[in-house]
Amino acid sequence: MHIPAILEAYPKFIETRLHNRFFKHHHLQPILDELPSEFECTIAGNSFEHRTIKLIKWGYGPVKVFLWSQMHGDEATGTMALFDLFRFLQNDLFNEFTQKLAADCTLYVLPMVNPDGAERFNRRNAQKIDLNRDFKQTLCPEALLLKQLRSRLTPEFGFNLHDQSSLWSVKKTGNPASLSYLAPAFDESLGINKTREKAMLVIADIFKTLTPYLPGQIGLFDDEYEARAFGDNFQQAGTSTILIEAGGLRDDPEKQLLRKYFFLSILSGLHSIQTKSYTAQGLQGYSCIPKNNKEIFHLLIRNIVVDQLLLSIGINYEETPEKDGCSTLKYYCVQDLGDLSGWGAYQTYEDPGYTLEGTIELYEKANFDLKKGEKIILSFRKGILQSKL
Repeated sequence: MHIPAILEAYPKFIETRLHNRFFKHHHLQPILDELPSEFECTIAGNSFEHRTIKLIKWGYGPVKVFLWSQMHGDEATGTMALFDLFRFLQNDLFNEFTQKLAADCTLYVLPMVNPDGAERFNRRNAQKIDLNRDFKQTLCPEALLLKQLRSRLTPEFGFNLHDQSSLWSVKKTGNPASLSYLAPAFDESLGINKTREKAMLVIADIFKTLTPYLPGQIGLFDDEYEARAFGDNFQQAGTSTILIEAGGLRDDPEKQLLRKYFFLSILSGLHSIQTKSYTAQGLQGYSCIPKNNKEIFHLLIRNIVVDQLLLSIGINYEETPEKDGCSTLKYYCVQDLGDLSGWGAYQTYEDPGYTLEGTIELYEKANFDLKKGEKIILSFRKGILQSKL
Protein backbone atom coordinates (compact mmCIF):
# COMPACT_ATOMS: atom_id res chain seq x y z
CA MET A 1 0.00 0.00 0.00
CA HIS A 2 1.68 3.19 -1.22
CA ILE A 3 0.47 5.88 1.20
CA PRO A 4 1.84 8.94 -0.68
CA ALA A 5 0.00 7.86 -3.84
CA ILE A 6 -3.23 7.34 -1.91
CA LEU A 7 -2.98 10.76 -0.27
CA GLU A 8 -2.22 12.40 -3.60
CA ALA A 9 -5.27 10.75 -5.15
CA TYR A 10 -7.55 11.42 -2.17
CA PRO A 11 -9.34 14.40 -3.82
CA LYS A 12 -10.44 11.99 -6.56
CA PHE A 13 -12.35 9.71 -4.22
CA ILE A 14 -13.46 11.89 -1.31
CA GLU A 15 -17.25 11.82 -1.06
CA THR A 16 -17.86 15.51 -1.73
CA ARG A 17 -21.58 15.33 -0.95
CA LEU A 18 -20.63 15.01 2.72
CA HIS A 19 -18.86 18.29 3.34
CA ASN A 20 -19.55 19.06 7.00
CA ARG A 21 -20.55 17.22 10.17
CA PHE A 22 -24.28 17.92 9.93
CA PHE A 23 -25.46 15.58 7.17
CA LYS A 24 -28.59 13.56 7.85
CA HIS A 25 -29.94 10.10 7.12
CA HIS A 26 -31.69 11.32 3.95
CA HIS A 27 -28.40 12.65 2.59
CA LEU A 28 -26.83 9.18 2.75
CA GLN A 29 -29.57 7.22 1.01
CA PRO A 30 -28.97 8.44 -2.59
CA ILE A 31 -25.25 7.75 -2.20
CA LEU A 32 -25.94 4.21 -0.99
CA ASP A 33 -28.45 3.68 -3.80
CA GLU A 34 -25.76 4.57 -6.36
CA LEU A 35 -23.25 1.99 -5.14
CA PRO A 36 -22.37 -0.55 -7.86
CA SER A 37 -23.37 -4.20 -7.69
CA GLU A 38 -20.23 -5.36 -5.86
CA PHE A 39 -21.62 -3.53 -2.83
CA GLU A 40 -24.51 -5.56 -1.46
CA CYS A 41 -26.75 -3.09 0.38
CA THR A 42 -29.62 -4.37 2.55
CA ILE A 43 -31.86 -2.90 5.22
CA ALA A 44 -30.62 -4.41 8.47
CA GLY A 45 -33.20 -2.73 10.68
CA ASN A 46 -34.76 0.55 11.72
CA SER A 47 -34.17 3.24 14.29
CA PHE A 48 -36.67 4.13 17.01
CA GLU A 49 -38.14 6.75 14.67
CA HIS A 50 -38.23 4.22 11.80
CA ARG A 51 -35.26 5.45 9.78
CA THR A 52 -33.65 2.57 7.90
CA ILE A 53 -30.24 1.34 9.01
CA LYS A 54 -28.44 -0.28 6.10
CA LEU A 55 -25.70 -2.90 6.04
CA ILE A 56 -23.25 -2.84 3.14
CA LYS A 57 -21.34 -6.01 2.28
CA TRP A 58 -18.25 -5.88 0.06
CA GLY A 59 -15.70 -8.55 -0.79
CA TYR A 60 -15.84 -12.32 -0.60
CA GLY A 61 -12.76 -13.34 1.40
CA PRO A 62 -12.66 -15.57 4.48
CA VAL A 63 -11.69 -12.88 7.04
CA LYS A 64 -14.84 -11.04 8.12
CA VAL A 65 -14.44 -7.42 9.21
CA PHE A 66 -17.33 -5.43 10.72
CA LEU A 67 -17.16 -1.61 10.66
CA TRP A 68 -19.79 0.62 12.28
CA SER A 69 -20.00 4.39 12.81
CA GLN A 70 -22.01 7.18 14.41
CA MET A 71 -23.41 5.33 17.41
CA HIS A 72 -23.44 8.89 18.73
CA GLY A 73 -25.39 11.12 16.38
CA ASP A 74 -22.99 14.06 16.63
CA GLU A 75 -19.89 11.95 15.85
CA ALA A 76 -19.84 12.08 12.07
CA THR A 77 -16.17 11.75 11.06
CA GLY A 78 -16.20 7.96 10.91
CA THR A 79 -19.23 8.00 8.62
CA MET A 80 -17.55 10.46 6.25
CA ALA A 81 -14.44 8.25 6.22
CA LEU A 82 -16.51 5.15 5.42
CA PHE A 83 -18.13 6.86 2.45
CA ASP A 84 -14.66 7.89 1.29
CA LEU A 85 -13.72 4.22 1.63
CA PHE A 86 -16.64 3.19 -0.58
CA ARG A 87 -15.37 5.51 -3.32
CA PHE A 88 -11.77 4.37 -2.83
CA LEU A 89 -12.84 0.75 -3.35
CA GLN A 90 -14.33 1.75 -6.71
CA ASN A 91 -11.25 3.68 -7.88
CA ASP A 92 -9.34 2.01 -10.73
CA LEU A 93 -6.04 3.49 -9.53
CA PHE A 94 -5.89 0.99 -6.68
CA ASN A 95 -7.24 -2.16 -8.33
CA GLU A 96 -4.35 -4.37 -7.25
CA PHE A 97 -4.91 -3.51 -3.59
CA THR A 98 -8.70 -3.68 -3.68
CA GLN A 99 -8.74 -7.00 -5.53
CA LYS A 100 -6.48 -8.57 -2.92
CA LEU A 101 -8.59 -7.08 -0.13
CA ALA A 102 -11.80 -8.45 -1.67
CA ALA A 103 -10.24 -11.90 -2.10
CA ASP A 104 -8.97 -12.07 1.47
CA CYS A 105 -11.63 -10.16 3.42
CA THR A 106 -15.36 -9.57 3.50
CA LEU A 107 -16.33 -6.15 4.81
CA TYR A 108 -19.63 -5.53 6.57
CA VAL A 109 -20.27 -1.82 7.05
CA LEU A 110 -23.02 -0.25 9.17
CA PRO A 111 -22.75 3.53 8.74
CA MET A 112 -24.80 5.86 10.92
CA VAL A 113 -26.05 3.47 13.61
CA ASN A 114 -27.89 6.39 15.25
CA PRO A 115 -29.75 8.29 12.48
CA ASP A 116 -32.27 9.81 14.92
CA GLY A 117 -29.45 11.39 16.92
CA ALA A 118 -27.81 12.59 13.70
CA GLU A 119 -31.07 14.29 12.72
CA ARG A 120 -30.74 16.48 15.83
CA PHE A 121 -26.92 16.45 15.88
CA ASN A 122 -27.26 14.95 19.33
CA ARG A 123 -25.09 12.33 21.03
CA ARG A 124 -28.03 10.21 22.19
CA ASN A 125 -30.81 8.54 20.25
CA ALA A 126 -34.48 9.61 20.10
CA GLN A 127 -35.11 7.79 23.39
CA LYS A 128 -32.35 9.91 24.98
CA ILE A 129 -30.21 6.80 25.51
CA ASP A 130 -26.46 6.63 24.93
CA LEU A 131 -26.31 3.63 22.59
CA ASN A 132 -22.75 2.83 23.64
CA ARG A 133 -23.98 2.26 27.20
CA ASP A 134 -26.88 0.06 26.15
CA PHE A 135 -25.20 -3.26 25.38
CA LYS A 136 -26.55 -5.11 28.42
CA GLN A 137 -30.10 -3.80 28.63
CA THR A 138 -30.55 -3.15 24.89
CA LEU A 139 -33.42 -0.76 25.51
CA CYS A 140 -33.00 0.70 22.01
CA PRO A 141 -33.67 -0.93 18.63
CA GLU A 142 -30.37 0.44 17.28
CA ALA A 143 -28.38 -1.22 20.09
CA LEU A 144 -30.25 -4.50 19.66
CA LEU A 145 -29.55 -4.43 15.92
CA LEU A 146 -25.82 -3.85 16.40
CA LYS A 147 -25.63 -6.60 19.00
CA GLN A 148 -27.54 -9.11 16.85
CA LEU A 149 -25.47 -8.33 13.75
CA ARG A 150 -22.22 -9.10 15.51
CA SER A 151 -23.66 -12.38 16.79
CA ARG A 152 -24.90 -13.34 13.33
CA LEU A 153 -21.84 -12.24 11.36
CA THR A 154 -19.22 -13.45 13.90
CA PRO A 155 -16.55 -11.12 12.47
CA GLU A 156 -12.92 -11.75 13.31
CA PHE A 157 -12.23 -7.98 13.44
CA GLY A 158 -14.34 -4.94 14.28
CA PHE A 159 -13.79 -1.22 13.76
CA ASN A 160 -15.69 0.94 16.25
CA LEU A 161 -15.65 4.50 14.82
CA HIS A 162 -16.23 7.55 17.02
CA ASP A 163 -15.39 11.21 17.63
CA GLN A 164 -13.94 12.37 20.93
CA SER A 165 -13.83 15.81 22.50
CA SER A 166 -11.42 18.21 20.84
CA LEU A 167 -10.06 18.88 24.34
CA TRP A 168 -8.17 15.59 24.48
CA SER A 169 -4.45 16.13 23.97
CA VAL A 170 -1.38 13.94 23.60
CA LYS A 171 0.52 13.72 26.86
CA LYS A 172 3.60 15.96 27.19
CA THR A 173 3.19 17.49 23.72
CA GLY A 174 0.65 20.30 24.07
CA ASN A 175 -0.86 18.98 20.82
CA PRO A 176 -4.47 17.99 20.26
CA ALA A 177 -5.13 14.26 20.07
CA SER A 178 -6.27 14.45 16.45
CA LEU A 179 -6.68 10.69 16.39
CA SER A 180 -6.85 8.23 19.25
CA TYR A 181 -6.82 4.45 19.14
CA LEU A 182 -7.74 1.74 21.62
CA ALA A 183 -8.08 -2.02 21.84
CA PRO A 184 -10.90 -2.04 24.45
CA ALA A 185 -10.54 -4.17 27.55
CA PHE A 186 -12.67 -7.29 27.88
CA ASP A 187 -12.54 -7.51 31.69
CA GLU A 188 -11.87 -5.36 34.75
CA SER A 189 -8.31 -6.64 35.09
CA LEU A 190 -7.50 -5.22 31.63
CA GLY A 191 -6.20 -8.62 30.59
CA ILE A 192 -4.73 -9.44 27.22
CA ASN A 193 -5.99 -12.54 25.43
CA LYS A 194 -5.49 -13.52 21.79
CA THR A 195 -8.52 -11.52 20.65
CA ARG A 196 -7.43 -8.28 22.28
CA GLU A 197 -3.79 -8.87 21.34
CA LYS A 198 -4.67 -9.01 17.63
CA ALA A 199 -6.49 -5.68 17.95
CA MET A 200 -3.47 -4.19 19.70
CA LEU A 201 -1.11 -5.37 16.98
CA VAL A 202 -3.28 -4.00 14.18
CA ILE A 203 -3.38 -0.66 16.03
CA ALA A 204 0.41 -0.73 16.31
CA ASP A 205 0.51 -1.09 12.51
CA ILE A 206 -1.94 1.79 12.05
CA PHE A 207 0.02 4.02 14.42
CA LYS A 208 3.26 3.30 12.58
CA THR A 209 1.63 4.22 9.27
CA LEU A 210 -0.09 7.43 10.45
CA THR A 211 2.61 8.90 12.71
CA PRO A 212 4.61 10.55 9.89
CA TYR A 213 1.48 12.46 8.85
CA LEU A 214 0.31 13.45 12.34
CA PRO A 215 3.51 13.50 14.42
CA GLY A 216 2.80 13.98 18.11
CA GLN A 217 -0.95 14.14 17.44
CA ILE A 218 -2.02 10.52 17.98
CA GLY A 219 -2.89 9.23 21.42
CA LEU A 220 -3.94 6.04 23.17
CA PHE A 221 -7.39 6.29 24.67
CA ASP A 222 -8.07 5.21 28.26
CA ASP A 223 -8.70 1.45 28.45
CA GLU A 224 -10.78 1.40 31.63
CA TYR A 225 -13.26 -1.46 31.35
CA GLU A 226 -16.87 -0.42 30.69
CA ALA A 227 -19.27 -3.34 31.09
CA ARG A 228 -22.07 -1.54 29.20
CA ALA A 229 -20.03 -0.61 26.12
CA PHE A 230 -20.11 -2.41 22.77
CA GLY A 231 -16.36 -2.42 22.12
CA ASP A 232 -15.58 -4.09 25.44
CA ASN A 233 -18.29 -6.70 24.94
CA PHE A 234 -17.41 -7.40 21.32
CA GLN A 235 -13.81 -7.91 22.42
CA GLN A 236 -15.05 -10.33 25.07
CA ALA A 237 -17.16 -12.16 22.47
CA GLY A 238 -14.13 -12.87 20.25
CA THR A 239 -14.15 -9.98 17.75
CA SER A 240 -10.80 -8.17 17.79
CA THR A 241 -12.13 -4.65 18.19
CA ILE A 242 -10.27 -1.51 17.14
CA LEU A 243 -11.57 1.82 18.41
CA ILE A 244 -10.73 4.90 16.34
CA GLU A 245 -11.60 8.34 17.69
CA ALA A 246 -11.40 11.63 15.78
CA GLY A 247 -10.44 14.50 18.06
CA GLY A 248 -9.42 17.93 16.86
CA LEU A 249 -7.07 19.35 14.26
CA ARG A 250 -6.02 22.98 14.15
CA ASP A 251 -7.99 25.11 11.65
CA ASP A 252 -10.27 22.20 10.78
CA PRO A 253 -13.55 22.74 12.70
CA GLU A 254 -15.65 20.62 10.33
CA LYS A 255 -13.04 17.83 10.30
CA GLN A 256 -12.73 17.82 6.52
CA LEU A 257 -8.96 17.38 6.75
CA LEU A 258 -9.11 15.05 9.71
CA ARG A 259 -11.49 12.71 7.85
CA LYS A 260 -8.64 11.98 5.44
CA TYR A 261 -6.45 10.67 8.25
CA PHE A 262 -9.40 8.82 9.75
CA PHE A 263 -9.97 7.14 6.37
CA LEU A 264 -6.27 6.36 6.17
CA SER A 265 -6.43 4.76 9.64
CA ILE A 266 -9.23 2.46 8.50
CA LEU A 267 -7.44 1.62 5.26
CA SER A 268 -4.18 0.97 7.08
CA GLY A 269 -5.98 -1.35 9.48
CA LEU A 270 -7.60 -3.25 6.62
CA HIS A 271 -4.24 -3.57 4.88
CA SER A 272 -2.70 -4.89 8.11
CA ILE A 273 -5.47 -7.48 8.41
CA GLN A 274 -5.40 -8.46 4.73
CA THR A 275 -1.62 -8.92 4.60
CA LYS A 276 -1.36 -10.14 8.21
CA SER A 277 1.48 -7.66 8.66
CA TYR A 278 0.28 -7.14 12.25
CA THR A 279 1.75 -10.53 13.12
CA ALA A 280 5.22 -8.98 12.75
CA GLN A 281 4.37 -6.32 15.35
CA GLY A 282 5.04 -6.68 19.06
CA LEU A 283 2.94 -5.43 21.94
CA GLN A 284 5.56 -2.74 22.54
CA GLY A 285 4.37 -1.13 19.30
CA TYR A 286 1.02 -0.62 21.01
CA SER A 287 2.28 0.32 24.46
CA CYS A 288 4.60 2.98 23.03
CA ILE A 289 1.65 5.03 21.76
CA PRO A 290 1.53 8.10 24.03
CA LYS A 291 -1.47 8.39 26.33
CA ASN A 292 -4.26 10.91 26.00
CA ASN A 293 -4.70 13.62 28.59
CA LYS A 294 -6.51 16.93 28.87
CA GLU A 295 -3.88 19.65 28.78
CA ILE A 296 -5.12 21.79 25.92
CA PHE A 297 -7.46 24.77 25.53
CA HIS A 298 -9.34 26.04 22.55
CA LEU A 299 -7.84 29.49 23.19
CA LEU A 300 -4.96 30.47 25.46
CA ILE A 301 -3.93 34.02 26.37
CA ARG A 302 -0.45 33.92 27.84
CA ASN A 303 1.20 36.44 30.18
CA ILE A 304 -1.53 39.05 30.46
CA VAL A 305 -2.11 41.38 33.44
CA VAL A 306 -5.37 40.68 35.30
CA ASP A 307 -6.02 42.47 38.60
CA GLN A 308 -2.33 43.40 38.78
CA LEU A 309 -1.25 39.77 38.33
CA LEU A 310 0.70 38.48 35.34
CA LEU A 311 -1.00 35.23 34.43
CA SER A 312 -2.44 33.11 31.62
CA ILE A 313 -6.09 32.52 30.73
CA GLY A 314 -7.41 29.26 29.29
CA ILE A 315 -10.70 29.48 27.39
CA ASN A 316 -12.82 26.61 26.07
CA TYR A 317 -16.11 26.46 24.23
CA GLU A 318 -19.05 24.11 24.45
CA GLU A 319 -21.08 23.38 21.33
CA THR A 320 -24.86 23.45 21.54
CA PRO A 321 -26.76 22.17 18.50
CA GLU A 322 -29.25 24.55 16.92
CA LYS A 323 -32.88 23.39 16.70
CA ASP A 324 -32.52 22.36 13.05
CA GLY A 325 -29.53 20.12 13.85
CA CYS A 326 -27.57 21.73 11.02
CA SER A 327 -25.19 23.91 12.99
CA THR A 328 -23.99 24.57 16.51
CA LEU A 329 -23.62 27.58 18.74
CA LYS A 330 -20.33 27.88 20.61
CA TYR A 331 -20.29 29.32 24.11
CA TYR A 332 -16.84 30.30 25.36
CA CYS A 333 -16.00 29.99 29.04
CA VAL A 334 -12.97 31.01 31.12
CA GLN A 335 -11.75 27.58 32.18
CA ASP A 336 -8.53 28.33 34.08
CA LEU A 337 -6.30 31.16 35.30
CA GLY A 338 -2.70 31.27 36.49
CA ASP A 339 0.40 29.33 35.51
CA LEU A 340 -0.58 27.40 32.38
CA SER A 341 2.96 26.91 31.12
CA GLY A 342 2.47 23.16 30.62
CA TRP A 343 -0.64 23.55 28.50
CA GLY A 344 -1.17 23.81 24.76
CA ALA A 345 -3.95 25.39 22.72
CA TYR A 346 -5.49 25.39 19.28
CA GLN A 347 -4.74 29.11 19.17
CA THR A 348 -2.40 31.03 21.48
CA TYR A 349 -2.28 34.79 22.00
CA GLU A 350 0.83 36.34 23.55
CA ASP A 351 2.13 39.87 23.16
CA PRO A 352 3.49 42.33 25.76
CA GLY A 353 1.26 44.98 24.22
CA TYR A 354 -2.00 43.09 24.88
CA THR A 355 -4.51 44.48 27.39
CA LEU A 356 -7.90 43.33 28.62
CA GLU A 357 -11.12 45.29 28.88
CA GLY A 358 -13.90 43.63 30.84
CA THR A 359 -14.23 41.21 33.71
CA ILE A 360 -12.54 37.82 33.91
CA GLU A 361 -14.70 35.38 35.88
CA LEU A 362 -13.53 31.79 36.32
CA TYR A 363 -15.99 29.17 34.98
CA GLU A 364 -18.23 31.93 33.63
CA LYS A 365 -19.03 32.86 30.06
CA ALA A 366 -16.31 35.02 28.51
CA ASN A 367 -17.28 38.70 28.43
CA PHE A 368 -14.25 40.82 27.58
CA ASP A 369 -12.07 42.26 24.83
CA LEU A 370 -8.42 41.46 24.22
CA LYS A 371 -6.84 44.52 22.63
CA LYS A 372 -3.55 45.83 21.32
CA GLY A 373 -3.80 49.56 21.42
CA GLU A 374 -7.18 50.30 19.89
CA LYS A 375 -7.23 47.13 17.78
CA ILE A 376 -9.51 44.37 19.05
CA ILE A 377 -7.80 40.95 18.89
CA LEU A 378 -10.56 38.93 20.57
CA SER A 379 -14.03 40.01 21.62
CA PHE A 380 -16.62 38.04 23.63
CA ARG A 381 -20.09 38.99 24.79
CA LYS A 382 -21.94 36.64 27.12
CA GLY A 383 -19.84 33.72 25.88
CA ILE A 384 -20.35 34.42 22.19
CA LEU A 385 -17.27 35.18 20.10
CA GLN A 386 -17.84 38.49 18.36
CA SER A 387 -14.53 38.79 16.49
CA LYS A 388 -11.12 37.12 16.31
CA LEU A 389 -7.86 38.02 14.60
